[in-house]
Amino acid sequence: MTVFLSIAIAIAFAVLTAAYLSRPLWRDGRGSRTAGIVTALALLGGSAAFYAWSSRWDWSQAESPSTANAMVGRLARRLERQPDDVEGWLTLGRSHNAIGQHPLAIRAFQRADRLQGGRNAEAVLGIAEAMMLQNDNVMDDRIGRLFERALELDPKSGRVLFFAAVAAQNRQEFELAIERFERLLTLDTPPEVRSIIETQVATLRGGATEPAVAAAPPGAPSINVEVSIAPSMAARMTPGATLFVFVRTPGRPGPPLAAKRLPAVLPATVLITPQDSMLPGVVFASGDEVEVSAKISADGSATPKTGEPIGRLTYTVGRDLTRPLVIDGLTP
Repeated sequence: MTVFLSIAIAIAFAVLTAAYLSRPLWRDGRGSRTAGIVTALALLGGSAAFYAWSSRWDWSQAESPSTANAMVGRLARRLERQPDDVEGWLTLGRSHNAIGQHPLAIRAFQRADRLQGGRNAEAVLGIAEAMMLQNDNVMDDRIGRLFERALELDPKSGRVLFFAAVAAQNRQEFELAIERFERLLTLDTPPEVRSIIETQVATLRGGATEPAVAAAPPGAPSINVEVSIAPSMAARMTPGATLFVFVRTPGRPGPPLAAKRLPAVLPATVLITPQDSMLPGVVFASGDEVEVSAKISADGSATPKTGEPIGRLTYTVGRDLTRPLVIDGLTP
C-alpha cells in the first residue's frame, strides 16, 4: 500500500498544534498543565520525530504532498472494491485527517474498528484524534475515554500512552499521568521528546500551576462581563457543566479571537484579555467592536450543539466596562 510522508507529518503537527491553539479553553487549573505539555511538543521540530517514533506508518514510501488529494480519492475508490482491508481504512482515516476532512476520517477509522471487532487500538486512537481536531481542538471527556480504550488495547504504544497520560492529567489524576509519562520514558524515546516529558513529570510532581489572571495587565485591552442565566434556562443547567465565553469579530467565521473555559457556576464575572487569545498575534484592541458569547456545555465540549443555552452581546473594547451577559436563548 502506498503512503506518503507529508501526510504523516501533517497529522503529527495537526494533532499536537491543535491542543496548542486551544490553550485558552484549558485555563481551569487542570487544563493549564495539559496544554503545557502538548504546546511544547507542538512547537518543537520534534513533532515529526515523535510521530515517526511512535506510529506504524511506512516511512519508506514517500511521495509529493501535491498528490495527497488524488491519492486519497484513489484509496477510497479501491476500498469500495476491497471493503475488508483494515489497513486500507486506517490509511484512509489518517489521510482524511491530514487534509482536514475529519468527519470522513472518523468514518474510516470506525469502519476499521468494526472490521476488527472493536479490538484495533490504531482505529480507536484515530477516532479520538479526528474527534479532537473536529471538536474545536479540545480534548473533552468522551475523547479522553477513547484514549483510555486505546491504551487498554495496546498498552505498549508510545503514541497511545502519550495521549492517555494527557487524558489522565485532564481528569486531574496526576499520579496516573505521572506513571504513564514515566512509562513513556522507558521506551526508545527521541531526546527532543524525552526532555519535554521529563520536564512535565517534574512539573506534575511539584504541583505547579498557572496563576489565575485576577486583573488585566496595566494598559492592556480587556473585556469584562457578568455572566448569568435567565430563570427560563436554569433547568437546563446540569451538575458539572462547563461555561465557555468566546470573543469574536462580528460576522467573521473561523476561530474566536479569545476564549475562556470555566466551571458553570453562575453568576460569574469573567475577564478576558489578549492573554486568552486563540492564535498568536490575533487579538482584540481598544476601540474594537466585538461579539461576546457565553454558552453552557453539559459534556464539556466547545463545539456548538443544538439546544445548548447561549447568550450574546456586542462589546466595545476600551469603552464598555463590566456588562451583564445573560444566557437566555438556545443554540439553533
